Amino acid sequence: MIQKSVIERTKTSKINCLHFINGKYTASINNKLFENINPATQEIIGHVAEGGYEEIDLAVQAAKNAFENGWKQIPSRERAAILRKIGDLILERKEELATLEAIDTGKPYWLTSSVDIPRAAYNFHFFSEYMTSLGTEAYQMDNVALNYAVRKPLGVVGLINPWNLPLFLLTWKLAPCLAAGNTAVLKPAEWTPLTATILGEICKEAGVPDGVVNIVHGFGPDSAGSALTEHPDVKAITFTGETSTGKQIMKTAANSLKRLSYELGGKNPNIIFADANLDEVIETTIKSSFVNQGQVCLCGSRIYVQRESYDEFVEKFVNKTKELVVGDPFAEDTFMGAMISEEHYNRVLSYIELAKEEGGTILTGGKKPSHLDKGFYLEPTIIVDLNNDCRLIREEIFGPVVTVLPFDTEEEVIGYANDTVYGLSASIWTNDVRRAHRVADQVEAGIVWVNTWFLRDLRTPFGGMKQSGVGREGGMHSFEFYSELKNICIKL
Repeated sequence: MIQKSVIERTKTSKINCLHFINGKYTASINNKLFENINPATQEIIGHVAEGGYEEIDLAVQAAKNAFENGWKQIPSRERAAILRKIGDLILERKEELATLEAIDTGKPYWLTSSVDIPRAAYNFHFFSEYMTSLGTEAYQMDNVALNYAVRKPLGVVGLINPWNLPLFLLTWKLAPCLAAGNTAVLKPAEWTPLTATILGEICKEAGVPDGVVNIVHGFGPDSAGSALTEHPDVKAITFTGETSTGKQIMKTAANSLKRLSYELGGKNPNIIFADANLDEVIETTIKSSFVNQGQVCLCGSRIYVQRESYDEFVEKFVNKTKELVVGDPFAEDTFMGAMISEEHYNRVLSYIELAKEEGGTILTGGKKPSHLDKGFYLEPTIIVDLNNDCRLIREEIFGPVVTVLPFDTEEEVIGYANDTVYGLSASIWTNDVRRAHRVADQVEAGIVWVNTWFLRDLRTPFGGMKQSGVGREGGMHSFEFYSELKNICIKL
């Protein structure tokens, strides 16, 4: 079991992660383990219990019993108070959690401490408040009958979470799941188990009854992931990750008609018109391109600049990118840390080689920084001279690699933006309010930002079009997924 002293122990000893089932930390039945690697140093952080079908079954049965024996009947205000307490405890342990998240992911500490962990706490705070304001529908049929709708929890929900924002995105799912009265079985990403493991301890301290929140570590196919999606007592699956994995989950879940919510891949356009303020654009585009090593589903990896501003933008963008510091996640001046794993690092490098084959010109980056011997580090990379139909522009890279292409007309860039199987997000930069509305309306994306990026109101619908997702999260949209709506008709 991970204790609160783990932040001190990380420098001198290994951290082992166990499953959290029915309120207790436990090893796998067969005692199987896998290594957890620090991507910034390539050293072994510790070992993780590897779960499979047996551990998932134990967790699901614990969640089912907890659901039937009380959690669904706890008054909403009591559940809200527990959710609030979880958020409070996350903030109390912010330094510890931020440190572990930086060690586990390779991302800078300044990012985990200012964004990841505070947002994880806010997810619980937001839904604890939002759930108490929910109402339902009523329809009067003249003097004949009265119809009213009530919301009921689903039961056991499976949460499969990604490695790029481990605690941030886990809490984004878990908070509304619990608020709606469900119980949960979590399968964290195998590359980032640390903060998810601690969350079990935090939930228990906050008063979450045993069995309501369960955490099983493991892999996807033929492991904990498959077991969770196949289990007949799991009523719904929410997944954030690769589109290909989402397709496989959909096939598996079809056998039991599980409810599904997906936030999948993205290849997001960043459209910059000539009338935009380039200094403001570049300041934000640096973040939307390279924050978290480009490992954000919402990153603007396809940059389109109107031809009048193209040369000036490229010059300023390249110069600003060259100033970014890549290195130790705990150094104060580091902007970019290490990528998540050797496997992913090599995959991104293969796309840089592909860019050369496709005729692209690398203006900056494209290699490991010379001053770093260990760790999966990659310089922020800008590529030009590619066609819009090449693989580098059409496929999700999920790393610090962006392409920049010129365009001439509004119609042309809308065509470029929509020429993809993805439709998660887009950013539009212009000072022409009519153009902003026109282009935002025509771009095929679930989220469109105008003159900004990653500005989120948690009440709004979050999700993607096309192969970027199924369903929406946020505010009422989360409750639409995590609850059943029942209509009751009373004849008067």
